[in-house]
Amino acid sequence: MRKLLLAATAVLALGTGMAQAKDLKSIGISLGSLGNPFFIALSKGAEAEARKVNPNVKVLTVGYDYDLGKQFTQIDNFIAAGVDMILLNPGDVNALEPAIKKAQAAGILVVAVDTAAKGADFTVTTNNIQAGEIACQYIVDKLGGKGDVIIQNGPQVSSVVDRVTGCKSVFAKNPGIKVLSSDQDAKGSREGGLNVMQSHLIRFPKIDAVFTINDPQAIGTDLAAKQLSRKGIIIASVDGAPDIESALADPNSPSVQASASQDPYVMAQTAVKLGVEALSGKKPAEPVVLLPSVLVTRDNVKAYKGWSAAR
Repeated sequence: MRKLLLAATAVLALGTGMAQAKDLKSIGISLGSLGNPFFIALSKGAEAEARKVNPNVKVLTVGYDYDLGKQFTQIDNFIAAGVDMILLNPGDVNALEPAIKKAQAAGILVVAVDTAAKGADFTVTTNNIQAGEIACQYIVDKLGGKGDVIIQNGPQVSSVVDRVTGCKSVFAKNPGIKVLSSDQDAKGSREGGLNVMQSHLIRFPKIDAVFTINDPQAIGTDLAAKQLSRKGIIIASVDGAPDIESALADPNSPSVQASASQDPYVMAQTAVKLGVEALSGKKPAEPVVLLPSVLVTRDNVKAYKGWSAAR
């Protein structure tokens, strides 16, 4: 009798687990901007992985153009469409929590990519602390442990905060490194990098190196140095974007020397793969899944596959 009860319990548990499992029939993807090559690669990676699972999956990809209100509306639209999973590049770490909970209440899995979002089922991102560390260790090594440096900050999303944390930890271990500034927000853009660097070049007569939180800021920083005829400044950043590939291969941009790469295609693939497993009841052991960063330099850029490489 006891064996029969145990067997019945096991069958019931199995049946319950099977009932809870969901197939991936549709996925909603909300990204910062569909004009940004990072998000284009991310969307391609997500769709490619989703179609491996279900060739007929419905993929709804939209850009919120850094308008948080627009992203709220997109999440509502995904809920109304009855998607099984939302892949979300959040415009704010905390603000989207009510929308995320609303989606989850409707039975939708919510996965954050690139930056964290409070309340998401889990997050897949670059190991941004490590990215900041390897970029700034490159600066330390190039300067022989001594020099005046700038950390050019950016929007205070989790990825940026982690990159700066990693960079600061490396500089703190080297007493010969003097950080002139670390709190100026260059908005994550080329124009922002240009404007902030122009201000710093006027303010500081000696700058040996600059760490920028992303590649667009690095390109803007390099342009500012060229405009003011300031040579010999080492610029290192994070992203491994197409523009930085070109700069690293350009003899006319010697200041741009390194970028800790991200792989948005693989990031999205990983997010969808783990999301499909989560729909079957197997969530990641940790709420944040970190992907390693690799340093791209002028020496190895020719071997770097980049964001748009064939997969």
